[in-house]
Amino acid sequence: MEMTITGIIGCGFMGTAHLENLRRIPNVNIIAVADNSESKVSMLAEEFHIPHCYTDWQELINNPDIEVIHNCTPNCFHYEINEAAILAGKAIISEKPLTNSSRESAELVGLARKKRILTAVNYNYRNYPLMQHARQMIKSGALGEIYLVHGHYLQDWLLYQSDYNWRVDEEMGGASRAIADIGSHWCDLIQFLLGDQITRVFADLHTIHQKRLRPQTEVDTFKRKASKETTKGVEVTIKTEDTGSVIFQTNKGIRGVFNVSQVSAGHKNCFDFEINGSRMSVAWKQEEPNRLWLGYRDRPNEELVKDPALLNSESRAYAHYPGGHPEGYPDAFKNLFIHFYQAFKDGKNINDQVGFATFEDGYKENQIVEAVLQSHQKQRWIDLT
Repeated sequence: MEMTITGIIGCGFMGTAHLENLRRIPNVNIIAVADNSESKVSMLAEEFHIPHCYTDWQELINNPDIEVIHNCTPNCFHYEINEAAILAGKAIISEKPLTNSSRESAELVGLARKKRILTAVNYNYRNYPLMQHARQMIKSGALGEIYLVHGHYLQDWLLYQSDYNWRVDEEMGGASRAIADIGSHWCDLIQFLLGDQITRVFADLHTIHQKRLRPQTEVDTFKRKASKETTKGVEVTIKTEDTGSVIFQTNKGIRGVFNVSQVSAGHKNCFDFEINGSRMSVAWKQEEPNRLWLGYRDRPNEELVKDPALLNSESRAYAHYPGGHPEGYPDAFKNLFIHFYQAFKDGKNINDQVGFATFEDGYKENQIVEAVLQSHQKQRWIDLT
């Protein structure tokens, strides 16, 4: 079978995650990586035997052999790189948020439609087998009328004033941090499960550390090397939020609430939700992704453990190992890539129906983030336009 030729821009945590999981996908040939750090891109290219490495991402996009681009750069580069990829006729998988504004995302959606380009945003949590199963349960009416949705996404990697990363910088990460970074994941998954869109929000945001210490040497915060011992640095003002609480309503009138935090001690990647219906409830914890809690009023509660033999037919393609063999975070990437590259081989584009998040979903998430910021500033309900 013919190989699809791929290039990755950005060689940090996410770029490496994309690279490692792309190597699990059949008939994908990664021929190039790009990063502005020469040492980082050279080391990755050598480690994974990738023939081309660039310190200028435009050179990678200009490579005529490359058909698909993975944009794994910081947020401030997403719009420019995604636009260039579309104009070059390349299919594109972008890290989230799609851009730092809904205006930019709307432009990318329009351009991708015009050029008929296949797009994706890496909202990977919808690609867990049990999330596909839960979506089909809700779609079939198993939960009955949805009464309430609630949950949280908690982390502690920015707990200390000395913790620093480019995401806290408004110029690089955007006007929102906790909501745009992890809250957007929560919103995307909930909207995917419900088959509905968030249309109104009321939000309260808070910046715990209004001053942080920026290290004078690079610190790999994602690998938890930044800590309270990292005390030397330059004090900088922080405008992006550490925590946030959001009440919301959907187009169908479903009510919900969620909290996000990047300063909650003891929580590493605690993404939880519960959906309460008139017949039953479902709940899931991302850190225990192979278990789905099922709650009832008139019978004992249950726990569904991931097993392809027990999943509904639409979800089985997302489970690659038999019961008792856990699948986790990397497998959610793998599922996205499998479906994206199959869609690419089938000639699909942004205008076609696909199961993964596209640039249109990324645009909708930008709208939610901006509505949350506006609601916090005005301290009232904001309707999404």
